[in-house]
Parts: sequence; structure tokens; C-alpha cells
Amino acid sequence: MSTSTLQTSRGRDQQPPPPPPPPPPSGGALRRTSDWARRAPLLPALVFTIIVTQLPFVVTLVVSFMDWNAYYPDERGFAGFGNYADVLTDVNMRRAILVTVILTVVVVLVSLLLGLGIALLLDRKFRGRGIVRTMMITPFLVVPVAAALLWKHALFNPEYGLLNGTLTGIWRLFGSDNAPQPDWITAAPLVAVEVALIWQWTPFMMLILLAGLQSRPLDVIEAARIDGASTWQIFRYMTFPHLRRYLELGGLLGSIYIVQNFDAVFTITSGGLGTANLPYVIYQTFYQAHDYGRASAAGVVVVIGTIAIATLALRTVSTLFQEENAR
Repeated sequence: MSTSTLQTSRGRDQQPPPPPPPPPPSGGALRRTSDWARRAPLLPALVFTIIVTQLPFVVTLVVSFMDWNAYYPDERGFAGFGNYADVLTDVNMRRAILVTVILTVVVVLVSLLLGLGIALLLDRKFRGRGIVRTMMITPFLVVPVAAALLWKHALFNPEYGLLNGTLTGIWRLFGSDNAPQPDWITAAPLVAVEVALIWQWTPFMMLILLAGLQSRPLDVIEAARIDGASTWQIFRYMTFPHLRRYLELGGLLGSIYIVQNFDAVFTITSGGLGTANLPYVIYQTFYQAHDYGRASAAGVVVVIGTIAIATLALRTVSTLFQEENAR
């Protein structure tokens, strides 16, 4: 064998070994990879949601800092916090904020009380309970504009409304044809709007509170009955404390939607007679006065208030879930 052949064979024998394979990914990297694999299909929906919801809000936020009125297109410019100052100092805006607060508080409180009473009744066993529950939910399923039209024309109308027709029938039972025929909307405009909203939102409160009643520990209640506790004592010391979180949740969720209510005010009173709430004033400012800057600033104020209420609602919901999981 020649010298060159020996050197070649020695060189082959002395080649470095192949590099070791890379170490497997750690547990954290595997977890992150699996998380992204689960979330990746949701990214298109997330991007679409951001485009549809967040971009308009960003545009509204930008416009709220501008002096922009369609009647004066050449005077457009940067207004700073001037629009917000106008919103908080304008007499009509402050009155609208007060009406919004009164409307929200009255509707939420009365709806909660009525919903609690109906939920206590529907929690009992009786024949046809399922049908009655379904019928009680019906007002909440009606389109808001249709519900407002129903109350405006079928019930509140002074000439052919159900309320005045009922008064006429009662007076005739006593032999009189001079029944009072009040114009309900003119006599009590804000109350008329509140009644229509209470009729529509009471079933929502009833559903939440009925769910809370059905989640009570029945063995503890039965033990209290055996020990001689009365119905009122069971409700005061056991049922009502158990329903506290559900009452808070119903009140917060109802407030989120009623603060933004526009349909009932627009349909029943058209914002007149002192019933214009903040969403209706925003509508007037934007579509009638064409003051886009002030309308956008008022809209941002409404959004901030709604976010604050929604944050409390989310905390209440998370607390409810924690209490249910702890059982």
C-alpha cells in the first residue's frame, strides 16, 4: 500500500464526529408554541373586531379634539380640550347628564324590585310554570323601537290608548261617561319613558335573580325551616345575602345599556319636555347642529362612563365565578 493511500485512510479516521442534535425545547417554549397554535385561528376575528370597534373610537377621540362644524368648513382646526369644557359647562348638556342619571337609577332600581318579586313567585312550583316563565321573558325580546311605539300609541295615546280606555270602562261601571282622559306623555313625559323601559328590562332582572334563587343551597334552607325559621327570616338572612351578587350584576348590566338608551326617548317624546338624555343630545349635536367636535367629545364622555360601569360589572361576574368554584 502506498504512502498516500495510508495518509488518506488516516485522514478519514481522524474526521471530527458529527455535531450533537439540538436539545429539545423547554417546557415554557412548548407551552408558548401550543398557546399560539390555539390562538392563531382567532387572529382574523380579533383583527376584524379591532377594525370594526376600536378604529371608529380612535377616530372619534381624534375628532373630539377638533373644532369641526359642517356649517363652517373653513374654520376647522385643533380645539384641545375646548369641546370637553363645552360639554361639561353647557346647560343643555348638564341637564342631559342629569336626566340620564335619573332615568338610569329609576329604571334599574324599579326593574330590580319588580324582577325580584316575580323571580320569587316563579321560583315556586305550580302548574304551567314553564309557560309563565316564557311569557314573562317576552317583553325583553321585543325590539326596543317596537316596544316604544307600542307604549306610545297602544297604551299612552289619549284618544284610543288602552289606559284611557280602561278609565272609561271603570267610570261606566259606576254609571258615568265623564271619565278623565289624560295625555299621559304630556303630563309625565319622563315617567312615560321610564315605564316603557321598566316594562322591557324587568324580565332581564328577573332572569338573573331567578338563576340566583335556583343556585341556593336547598339543604341549608330546609334545615332552617326545620329549626323553626319563618319565611321572612329565611329571605332576610339567607336568600337576600345570597342574591346580593346577582342584584349587583343585574344593576350594573342594566346600567350599561340604559345609560346608552336612545330608542325610547327618540320614539316616545323626541327628546322634548325635559326628557333629552345624553345619547339624544349627542344625536342632536351631530345630525342637526353638525358640530362634530362637540358631539364626539360627548360620545367619549358616555364611553368613559360605560367603561367604568362595565369594569365594575366584570369584577362582579368574576367574583360570582370564584364563589361558585369555591363550593
